[in-house]
Amino acid sequence: MKKIAIYLFALLLPTSNILACTGISLRSVDGAVIAARTVEWALGDANHDQFVISPRGHAFVGQTPAGLNGKRWTAQYGFVSLMAYGQPFGPDGINEAGLYVGMYYFPDFMSLAPFDPAQADRSLSVGDFMQWMLSSFRSVAQVREALGEVRVVNVDDPRFGAAPLPFHWKIADPTGASVIIEIVDGGQVRVHEAFLGVVTNSPSYDWHLTNLRNYVGLVQGSRAPIEIDGRRFAPLGAGSGLLGLPGDFTPPSRFVRAAVMTATARPLASAQDAVFEAFRILDNFNIPLGSLAATAQQARDIAGATQITTATDLSNRILYFHTVANREVRMINLNRIDFTRPGQRVIDAGATRQQVVREIELR
Repeated sequence: MKKIAIYLFALLLPTSNILACTGISLRSVDGAVIAARTVEWALGDANHDQFVISPRGHAFVGQTPAGLNGKRWTAQYGFVSLMAYGQPFGPDGINEAGLYVGMYYFPDFMSLAPFDPAQADRSLSVGDFMQWMLSSFRSVAQVREALGEVRVVNVDDPRFGAAPLPFHWKIADPTGASVIIEIVDGGQVRVHEAFLGVVTNSPSYDWHLTNLRNYVGLVQGSRAPIEIDGRRFAPLGAGSGLLGLPGDFTPPSRFVRAAVMTATARPLASAQDAVFEAFRILDNFNIPLGSLAATAQQARDIAGATQITTATDLSNRILYFHTVANREVRMINLNRIDFTRPGQRVIDAGATRQQVVREIELR
């Protein structure tokens, strides 16, 4: 009976749940701002360990359902972005001014503007929208001011793993400003202040903030023992103050868990301290592939749903990351990139997919 129940439960799992990402932000005592996140894409190997370097002066043309006839612009800033399926954009990016843009899956709620050929010159695909922000602005305030200049439209792109592309975006900058941009109701753009920099997936951001009110009883530390009818009841071990913290992988539960862990993070002296604390927090969100996809639906070309975890230092312009195939932390220092060099180029950090194991020398 137990096996039958598990099997039926697996069949009922919504497919959108296997495209899950969790984002947080931390700030160190010395003022550095870190935007960190996990990237899940359980449909297959999206090659998220490849990065594109895009230079200043690069000419962009937005894609629409009618082809490459959308908005045209020239990059004011160079940037580095994770890639997906060989495309020059992906789930995470930072530009040379320290502006961060992250795409997070937003199924069933994103509703883009219908394509209007008369407005093709201001139209963009979701991938173009990310590149436009990274290449054009240095701050959250500038992005907010310019949102009315563009119209994000749906473009079915079979190159992107043949998957739908509903997203919302987290934007952050070195001042600590952070917002969530959602496009709903046929093209209505909504901008939410990002609570502690936390973001997951559907439903809409205001719903997640309301849902936090269900967890106001969570506290740091342990609960005090109580006495009832002459009998003393003490907590079983540490952590009783967080008893009731949701531990599943649904977006609402991950949002609550990420908010609590961010709010209770200890003081962090430096940017690098905050980077590695972000990695430790996000370890709580690593998703094994088998936990979310039924055996028959599991991708055969990846080891887990969490394919890459990033922690981006916006203040010092350094992108740190580790992958499911190589847990060694690596970094890309934007300060060492020549963003005047023409042409986009690719960094393949996944060329050697092998876990780094060092044997301790015994003496």
